Amino acid sequence: MSGDGSWRRVSREGRRFLRGRYRSLRRLALWSLLESAHTFLGGYAVARALDDGFLAGRTGTGLGWLAVAGAGALLGALALRGVFGGLADLVEPLRDGLVRRSVRQAIGRAVADPGRAGDAGAVSRLTQQTEMARDSFAGLVLVARSFVFTALGALLGLAALDPVLLVLVLPALLLGTAGFLATLRPMARVQRAALDADEALSGRAGELAAGLRDVVACGGGASAGAPVERLIAEQERLTGRLARWSALRTLALGVAGRLPVVALLAGTPWLLGRGVSAGAVAGALTYLVQSLLPALDALMTAVGAAGTRLLVVLDRFCAPQPDSAAATTAPAVAPGVGAGPGVAVELRGVWFAYGPRAQPVIDGLDLTVGAGEHLAVVGPSGIGKSTLTALIAGLLPPGGGTVRVAGAPAQRVTGPGPDLRRTLLPQQAYVFTGTVRENLTHLCPGPVSGAEVERATAALGSDGLVDRLGGLDGAVDPARLSPGERQHLALTAAYLSPAPLLLLDEATCHLDLRTEERAERALAARPGTLVVVAHRISSAARADRVLVLDGTRAVCGTHAELPARSPLYRDLVGLWNARG
Repeated sequence: MSGDGSWRRVSREGRRFLRGRYRSLRRLALWSLLESAHTFLGGYAVARALDDGFLAGRTGTGLGWLAVAGAGALLGALALRGVFGGLADLVEPLRDGLVRRSVRQAIGRAVADPGRAGDAGAVSRLTQQTEMARDSFAGLVLVARSFVFTALGALLGLAALDPVLLVLVLPALLLGTAGFLATLRPMARVQRAALDADEALSGRAGELAAGLRDVVACGGGASAGAPVERLIAEQERLTGRLARWSALRTLALGVAGRLPVVALLAGTPWLLGRGVSAGAVAGALTYLVQSLLPALDALMTAVGAAGTRLLVVLDRFCAPQPDSAAATTAPAVAPGVGAGPGVAVELRGVWFAYGPRAQPVIDGLDLTVGAGEHLAVVGPSGIGKSTLTALIAGLLPPGGGTVRVAGAPAQRVTGPGPDLRRTLLPQQAYVFTGTVRENLTHLCPGPVSGAEVERATAALGSDGLVDRLGGLDGAVDPARLSPGERQHLALTAAYLSPAPLLLLDEATCHLDLRTEERAERALAARPGTLVVVAHRISSAARADRVLVLDGTRAVCGTHAELPARSPLYRDLVGLWNARG
């Protein structure tokens, strides 16, 4: 574990989590005050029952004080019932937040490297580790709260009986607590290493299972299983280390939980000689045996096991992920470096196939798209048009060659906010539940004025749709929109995006011809570069250049010159004219 860095990360996230839950914390504290009253009455009533009742020959008084102690027990039961209600208000939001963060991390890894095998460690984080964090947090809050308010009631009771009682009790308590605290950081480091080994073993076993048939066929069982055996041996070693630290922690618990009782009993003659009453000694023993020491034992057990485990698990969720960290610390490449002047997209010798034995979808493609250019991509279904846009968008890594956007590698840099280099609109437009304004501006990193949004809707011809939805503050229900309406909103959002490169992967296929033409002309007039996967030749005719993918070679040229150079394009134009 990274020690202080891990603690700072987790504590910062913990403060952020708790800041919005003061009401739940106040509710827990108020119910726990009843527990303090229950603890105080437990020992004080026993002392008064002996001194003022039974030892003074007043049996009725003694029984009355014992009844007070019984009422305190009922008060404690009532407090516990209220505590569990407040505990749920803290525990469940924590679990939900960790699940969301785990999903975001897994999606971020997949987007950063789509060609990599599935993240097996994400399964462990999403299931085992989130539940581990939930249970550990619940147990820790429960016992920590109980100890604080129980200790408050017990120490006040000891001081009320006779302050000299604290002189015998506190040193032993502090000694055991100090020994216990010394074991926390080493145990946390070992538990962190154990979780790392568990995830590595899970990932390695998943990879081995996926290729088990090939491993057996090639006779590579021994070499393939050796890394798994090493990981199992590492887990065994870490388990032994954890057991040794647990033994030291048990010793500290024994000092803190047993030595105060021994000190009190051994010091009883000295206490009685100083005028401390027998009832006060019995009350002090009650505080120790029934309240303070059980609460301390529960706290140390919870912090030593659940607390360190919670710190380790939360640190794994709070720590920067390897992929995003690598992307963040990679040397920045300024737009235009390594590319020709005014080059928006550059592909050199790009090759891609969906599998090691599959036929390449794109094979040796060279392409340069200038800044401000309008390029249309055409070809039969399944020929690789969407694959090309995914490569430019950084969603797929090329199997060979290089793909650069504005002079930098096309691979996406994961992080919050929209991609500021490009915007990709797929055939199935993304529209979400929210206001119209939110759907139109979600690709913008900052606020957008109403005038800008209105200019965009007028340019795209979506102002009538916005009016029907109730204006910019109207509600959007994706299920009530037609595919064309969803595409119209998404195209308007792309128009407002500051990204200099727009990629439309048949993003106008549900629009009529007139609406499609207006949208494409508006997007082409927008500052920046437009790449359109066209499903109609009319879209290609509006472009500056057309890239034809025909499965054997790619041909790029203008709409006027391509029929003479590409038989496929000539056929597509003829078919379109015949249908027209």
